[in-house]
Amino acid sequence: MDKIKPNFVLFDLDGTLIDSVPDLSFCVDEMMKQIGMPVRGERLVRNWLGNGVQRLVERALVGSDECMPAQELMDRAYPIFLNLYKHNNSLRSCIYDGVVEGLKWMLTQGYRIACVTNKPQTFAIPLLKDKGLYDYFEFVISGDTCAEKKPHPMPLLNAAKRMNFTPQSGLMIGDSRSDIKAARSAGLHIFCMTYGYNHGEDIRDYKPDITLDSFTELVNHLETKIN
Repeated sequence: MDKIKPNFVLFDLDGTLIDSVPDLSFCVDEMMKQIGMPVRGERLVRNWLGNGVQRLVERALVGSDECMPAQELMDRAYPIFLNLYKHNNSLRSCIYDGVVEGLKWMLTQGYRIACVTNKPQTFAIPLLKDKGLYDYFEFVISGDTCAEKKPHPMPLLNAAKRMNFTPQSGLMIGDSRSDIKAARSAGLHIFCMTYGYNHGEDIRDYKPDITLDSFTELVNHLETKIN
């Protein structure tokens, strides 16, 4: 694929900008202890991410990404998780190497960038602020900003509208099949990080336009906007 020069670039959060598994895993396991169920551990939690914290809790309660827990169990466990995560949102999470350098380079090139995540606003904004990433973005679309979340295209289409550009002139940078499906449905180009969360599957199998090992590789695939 030749270098492209999108009018705007959208970034996923978890698994793309920040490794949030350590905090999420801690909260899942503490929740499981409080309701008297076996802990799940970081390896499983890592494979259950990508569709928001509610879906993570559902998967944790049944130990699978294919089944759903009883509503009574979910009603008991989910508030516990939310309270735990409120106080453990960014204590153990870390920015991936190369992210800050990549974001700074894009801004110096004149790219307009925003964050589009399935994480609820009450967690997404504090996490980005705590890690010093919030001010890089024009705006953040969270999991509860729109009526639908990724893999539905609605959040990406909403972002394109706010940027005042056609979706086809944009680029999504994510890490999962959910990001790929949303981008394809919305008409955006899609780059994916190889290190993220994709249910234990190789993201290359889902055929994004480009795969990246680091944000520092963006310079190899994006044209310079400022002459």
